[in-house]
Amino acid sequence: QVQVVESGGGLVQSGDSLRLSCAASGGTFSTLTMGWFRQAPGKEREFLATSIWSNNNTYYADSVRGRFTISRNNAKNTVYLQMNSLKPEDTARYYCAAKSLVTGNYDYWGQGTQVTVSS
Repeated sequence: QVQVVESGGGLVQSGDSLRLSCAASGGTFSTLTMGWFRQAPGKEREFLATSIWSNNNTYYADSVRGRFTISRNNAKNTVYLQMNSLKPEDTARYYCAAKSLVTGNYDYWGQGTQVTVSS
């Protein structure tokens, strides 16, 4: 059973940067596709970025491409989300998830970390 734990959220001002971390355990991290998502109050969960284990490719949502960067350190079983030029509309709870090799779905989720961007 894969477990993921996010950290690094906080309160920042518009234009600031923040780096989120997600530590995974219980699986072979180097073979896990990892993703970042967020959910703001009253809104649906939104995909942000993914890191594909098999080819090291990364993909981003249009809303964050160019501002957010996903990266991974397989030796530390950790995936990161570097967020630059933060805006108030980036305020949300940010979640890390791992994709199951069996189902192909993001089946393993953390509790999330809150990011609040003040104007």
